[in-house]
Amino acid sequence: MSVSPETMRTPAIADRRWPRWARRGRMEMAACIVITVGLVMMLQPLALTLFTWSFATTLFGTVMFIVVSKFPE
Repeated sequence: MSVSPETMRTPAIADRRWPRWARRGRMEMAACIVITVGLVMMLQPLALTLFTWSFATTLFGTVMFIVVSKFPE
């Protein structure tokens, strides 16, 4: 089975279209940070406002991680 030159170039071309800040590694790290912030907000005992928004923050981070995991490397 031979591989044509077009198929070998396709991933490189697709990677060049994505901005550097939108690559998977950085965005997955940002999503993990958002999830961690949401968990810290949920577990802190001082501010009711932070506790109120903690579930939405954690959920946003989780959805962000699922979407970002589809991005190119």
